[in-house]
Amino acid sequence: MTDAPDVIHVEGLKKDYVDEGETTSALRGVSFTIKKGDFVSIMGPSGSGKSTLVQILSFLDRHTGGTYSFLGRRTEELSNIDLAHIRNKSIGFVFQSFNLLTRLTSYENVEIPLIYSDVPVSARKKLVEDAIRAVGLEEKIYVETAKLSGGQKQRIAIARALVNDPDIIFADEPTGNLDSASGAQVMGILDGLNRNGRTVVLVTHETNTAEFADRIIRLRDGLIESDTPVSNPHRSREQFLK
Repeated sequence: MTDAPDVIHVEGLKKDYVDEGETTSALRGVSFTIKKGDFVSIMGPSGSGKSTLVQILSFLDRHTGGTYSFLGRRTEELSNIDLAHIRNKSIGFVFQSFNLLTRLTSYENVEIPLIYSDVPVSARKKLVEDAIRAVGLEEKIYVETAKLSGGQKQRIAIARALVNDPDIIFADEPTGNLDSASGAQVMGILDGLNRNGRTVVLVTHETNTAEFADRIIRLRDGLIESDTPVSNPHRSREQFLK
């Protein structure tokens, strides 16, 4: 992907928290690039800074030092309103706890990002149906998500992340609440999306899940401990899916 455009470029990224005069450094100078079509895993022990990093990359928080460019735009120069617009249009989220509204149907959950965008009502139905079809749950489209299995809920969450055709998907421990079979199915969907050109950033503590990616960034104490390619990601994926 060396000729692909940069989606994310961070240089010397820092994040300090100040509480009662005490400064805690969560990130202490992190630098890397994620290009269009990459599949990158972020790993690290508790307190390593990975949660802080993902919050900054997905515009849920701001950094306090260094630079962060998203699709070539310096985020330091953007207002909170600008960042909220980018977050809605360009970023898809998949969470460990699904974050679905269980009294709503699959269709209604997937439609939510479109309600807060500039997509006209007349165009929403096809976009929602296409996203749910992409995760293979057409038969559950009008079923309340409270009635779905854990794996099905996560697949609907992926459909919701896809519906706005984002530039990047962040998947934060997407298999953490699933059994191994459901987890394999979810990872298979993310893998398929990446093979079709979607940029995916996966946050996980599971090595076998992380090895779906082409590259693993490991954090420790707010710094990058290693940033290495996965030696054979396709073989790792096949082993996981057995």
